Amino acid sequence: MAEPKAADALKLLARDAEDLAVISAVLQDALIPVSEMAFLPEEQRFAVVANRFRWERAPGTRREARERRLAGLSIGGVTAVQRRGFSPSERDRILVLLAIRQSEGVLLLDFAGGASIRLETAEIRCYLDDLSEPWPTRFEPRHPVEG
Repeated sequence: MAEPKAADALKLLARDAEDLAVISAVLQDALIPVSEMAFLPEEQRFAVVANRFRWERAPGTRREARERRLAGLSIGGVTAVQRRGFSPSERDRILVLLAIRQSEGVLLLDFAGGASIRLETAEIRCYLDDLSEPWPTRFEPRHPVEG
């Protein structure tokens, strides 16, 4: 029998650009092993399991109260996938997600270091679901300020 999820577990649906921006913000700085990404062409679905930083908890919290948790992302209606800057054979490589954005018939997943994934899809159909209980982390993601 599955354990009940925590009351603060996220379950989000994106059907337009505004919704997608929320999912992108929630997943910013998520750690994603290449081995945890899959294109399922028969289902027209791209799936990811991400180790996400809990940004919704971070502001004003003590350093020792910062957390991560596993989240599943499913993107429906995907007809083709293109990768840049990494290979699916690099299964042990961990990518850091910076943003998910829409651009003329595609969704783009942008990663640190210039890697990206281009998903061809006619519509936005994204589902995010927290899969685990949170666990503490000492590290908060930081981004250099460009000047």
